Amino acid sequence: FASRDGEFGRTLSVLETLDRPEIVSPSDFSLVVHHALAGLLSIARGNRAGHGAVAAGRDSLWYGLVEAVGCLTEPDEPSVLMVYHNEPLPPPYDQFEDSPGETIALALEIVANGENTLRLRQAPASPSGLEELPPGESLLRTMLTGAPTTIRGERHLWQLERVGALD
Repeated sequence: FASRDGEFGRTLSVLETLDRPEIVSPSDFSLVVHHALAGLLSIARGNRAGHGAVAAGRDSLWYGLVEAVGCLTEPDEPSVLMVYHNEPLPPPYDQFEDSPGETIALALEIVANGENTLRLRQAPASPSGLEELPPGESLLRTMLTGAPTTIRGERHLWQLERVGALD
């Protein structure tokens, strides 16, 4: 699971409730941690396997993909489900957005040695003049059209290209 800001809207709601002061809903409070949705999905599916939660700022989607591919090195892991969620920050925190906001929920099954391949690389420099697409939109555009994409991260560039046909 990867998300830049997690359930920030819910977190803000809990903080506003505390400011009034009112009693915070236990279910709202329990869902403000970054990996809460992964836990709920595991409970609903009866999944007792481990999961991870990645929060890496502007690079959350890309590091989530890196983590998912890394999980494929474990024995008996033929595939990994990678889930990415993001939504723009609510007011008044939207003034702190430093990249294009997007509302997206994306689930990908990452398969070892599959025929359909995406290649993700890092580049050290961060030149100006890059198209500023949200990360999820960049990924989907490359998956659907095959057009390579270079995305500006917080400290480096991410280069994404399709290698082979995608279904």
